[in-house]
Amino acid sequence: MVNDLIADSLTRIRNAAMRRLDVTTLMHSKSVEAVVGILAEKGYIDSFNVVEDGNKKSINVVLKYDEAGKTVINEMKRVSKPGRRVYKGRDDIKRFKNGYGTIIVSTSKGVIPNDKAYELGVGGEVLCTVW
Repeated sequence: MVNDLIADSLTRIRNAAMRRLDVTTLMHSKSVEAVVGILAEKGYIDSFNVVEDGNKKSINVVLKYDEAGKTVINEMKRVSKPGRRVYKGRDDIKRFKNGYGTIIVSTSKGVIPNDKAYELGVGGEVLCTVW
C-alpha cells in the first residue's frame, strides 16, 4: 500500500521519462489529478486522461519529449512529505528557477501553480517543484 500518492506519481513519471516511455499509468486521487493537470497546463507532459475500470480509477499520462528525444522535465521533487509538511507564504512562492520552474501549491483555493497563488495572494502547502 502506498502512503504518499503524489510522491509515487512523480517517481513513476521520472522513471518512465528515463526509460523513454510514451505513456505511464498513475494511481488516481483528486490531488494527483490536480497536479497532473498543472503539469499538462504548464507543458511538462503532453496530455493525460482518467480511466475508470469498475470502481477503480487510474490516470494515463502521455510524456513529452523535445526534438532530440530528451524529456522536457529536468527535475521533479516532492517538497512536503507526510513526515514533514512544508508551508510557504505568498511572498515565498513568487518565483522558482528565475521563472523557468513551477512550484505546485495546495491552497485554500485548490491545488494551483505558484504564479497563480501569487496573483490570488495566497500561500499554502508546497507539494512539489518541477523545472
